[in-house]
Order: sequence, then structure tokens, then C-alpha cells
Amino acid sequence: MTNPIYAVGDVHGQLEMLVNALRLIEQDGGPDARVVFLGDYVDRGPDSRGVLDLLIEGQRDGRNWVMVKGNHDRMMARFVQECEIADKSLPITLNWLDPRLGGRETLASYGVAVTDNDRIYQVHERACAAVPPAHIDFINALPTYHQEDKLLFVHAGIRPGLSLAQQSEDDLVWIRHEFLRYSSQYPWLIVHGHTPVERAEHCGNRVNLDAGAGYGRPLATAVFEDRNCCLLTDAGRVPLTPNPR
Repeated sequence: MTNPIYAVGDVHGQLEMLVNALRLIEQDGGPDARVVFLGDYVDRGPDSRGVLDLLIEGQRDGRNWVMVKGNHDRMMARFVQECEIADKSLPITLNWLDPRLGGRETLASYGVAVTDNDRIYQVHERACAAVPPAHIDFINALPTYHQEDKLLFVHAGIRPGLSLAQQSEDDLVWIRHEFLRYSSQYPWLIVHGHTPVERAEHCGNRVNLDAGAGYGRPLATAVFEDRNCCLLTDAGRVPLTPNPR
């Protein structure tokens, strides 16, 4: 039997949920369990700063963790670094400080309050002063995917028909429709987040672990042995099997 690999869905600033997910993983696989985090560590939830602190500390301590980059992580870093307020993949009416995206909650976790009367440059100046450079360096260094045996971990998905080497970062952190609608098999089982669903789902060629923690729903945590998948709960493992199409 292969060693299990654990995966954690989109955290979105939910530090307490993340701590509980790590508790479940340690109970199931021990302190040295292999864990892959699927991105979107920030925005919407109450403690994005605490989430990044925990992940950075784990990385520094040599934990057996892999973190991939999400679109919300990239938006945060680009705003702090470049005052980029809207990713080109967003609708023209939406930007990172819009209440629907959660950038204000992220900045609040660093002690930066944002009001409707603030100019973008004013918010940017306060963000630069409050956000530790180590947090931005951490986000910028994150890989956009992680492939291990028969599993491919990525935040949003991949563009069908292209090799991994041909995938763009924009697709890996943002893609939806072309990826979600593709029903044929990939060379791997793809484990992703990005598109929130009511509960984690197995679609045969992919597993979606964005169960909506950013909206207050539980943080999905799964364990994989080869292509077999179970969700971790307080009651133990619960098999996650492919949905009938």
C-alpha cells in the first residue's frame, strides 16, 4: 500500500478550521503526514494573517507540507506589491477590495481598516506598512501545482488538451468552465479547489475540495491512497466516491 497523501481545500482565512483539519490529519496519519494545501489561504474569513503565519511556521519547521498558489493569494500579493486592484481574469466591475472577494477582511487581519471613502493608494500605503514582507515572499514562491504519482494537486484546474509544461499560471489559479465541463480522463486524478460547492465532490476525473469554508461552511480535508479518496471527519474516514454522471 502506498503512503497516504492528505489534502486541504480552500482555507480563506479560517484559522480555527485549519487547526482542526490539521488535528484530524495528525490523528489519522501522525505528525509526519504528507499534506498538500490547495491554495486560497486568504480573503473572506477572519484571520488570513494567522493562516499564513501557521503555514510559514510549518514550512520553516520542516513539516511534510506542500502549498500551492490560489488566485486569492496572488491577488493579495499583487495588491501589496504593485497596487494591482483587479486581476485581468475578474469581471471589470469587480476588484480585490469588493466585499464579494474578501480583500477587506484580509487587510483587517493585519490591522488595516478600509472604508468606502478611502482612495486605493491610501489603502495600498497602509497595506505595505502592515503586511510582513515574509508573507508576500511566501506567496510568490508557491508552486502552481504539485504532481505526485497518480495525483495532480492544483488550485483551479488545468486546461484540457495541454501538457503540464504548457499550462499558464492564469489557468492554474483561475480556470473554471473548460476544466469543469471536461468529462474524459486525465493522466492523473486532479485534486482542486477554487469553485465552491455545497460539499466536497468526486467527479471521476477530478475531486473538488472547495466546500465553501470562505462562506462559513466546513473546511474539506481528504486522504488519498492511490486514486481512492476519503474525507476526514470527527467520526473518522468517510469514503468519497465518484458521482454518477
